[in-house]
Amino acid sequence: MEKCQRISKQHQEEKEPSHKHALFLCADIVLPWLYPSELASISSTCKTLYGISKSITTVRCSDAARNFEKLPIPFFNSIDHQPYAFFMYTPRQIPAYLLVRQQWGSLRSSPAIRARGTSNSSCRHSRLINEDVEYGCGCDCSTVCGTEVEDEEFRCPCSALRSYEVMAECGPSCRCGLECGNRLTQRGVSVRLKIIKDLKKGWGLYADQLIHQGQFVCEYAGEVLTTTEARRRQQLYDEQASSGRFSSALLVVREHLPSGKACLRMNIDATRVGNVARFINHSCDGGNLSTMLVRCSGALLPRLCFFASRDIPENEELSFSYGDTRLRPKGLECFCGSSDCFGVLPSELT
Repeated sequence: MEKCQRISKQHQEEKEPSHKHALFLCADIVLPWLYPSELASISSTCKTLYGISKSITTVRCSDAARNFEKLPIPFFNSIDHQPYAFFMYTPRQIPAYLLVRQQWGSLRSSPAIRARGTSNSSCRHSRLINEDVEYGCGCDCSTVCGTEVEDEEFRCPCSALRSYEVMAECGPSCRCGLECGNRLTQRGVSVRLKIIKDLKKGWGLYADQLIHQGQFVCEYAGEVLTTTEARRRQQLYDEQASSGRFSSALLVVREHLPSGKACLRMNIDATRVGNVARFINHSCDGGNLSTMLVRCSGALLPRLCFFASRDIPENEELSFSYGDTRLRPKGLECFCGSSDCFGVLPSELT
């Protein structure tokens, strides 16, 4: 009888590690898809899930970009107990409501595999926004793009479309690839950045290396909305902001057409789905970033891109001017700290 009990106990001890391993595998598949509140709830159910949840939080803190970018962009917070800001990441413009959940924080997968699960879908959706039309325009060159060529006959036709306000790059209908010199802004973030929480301003984007004047930093990516949807969301965001500490990331971009008689309006909302540009704060003195509209040959819509307006030293916060208009009667308080600060953030009637 004692021998049977010993054998039974031994079998139970052997099964326990396998049960824990199975739980770990299942949890690593499911938990990275959860929102922070859901992750916190499930972490309180048992010791194993608590440990896995804590590890997922550590992974999330280490890279806001979820391996979509070449370099990790970590969170740092010495202000409160919020380890990271939760949002869904897209490196490009996407149509509204395409992303409902996104995996973030898997422990087993390599960085390449973790990125592959979501980046492909985001890239596919971005092509719906900037898909080239059949027989769309584009260059046939593959070697001289983006290089200084004196003879206009041999110069890339895409670069000839540049103006003071709009920068032109090769696009989806061109034969050249991402290594092309005239696709500077299409390779994602290539400078080291970090996200730090400030007591007054909240999360902000900072340089984690010296960024030279004129260097490309990032584009403003998010959901592209109709004007009707943008107005509906802005009204909702205003209500949420008045009842607590909430800041939206809905940006209205206007491109003045060559005729001068009309302008193209584009609404980009990075509040729920966006990239690291959503963390760039306003500065009343114009900040250290300049904005440029970039048009790609064959693409339907331009992209808003940020460049360093001067040399930016490591650990300096990145900022730009949200605009000069302040139409809303109850504007949000500005904490930019510049000598030119108006005290209220720019706003307009969306």
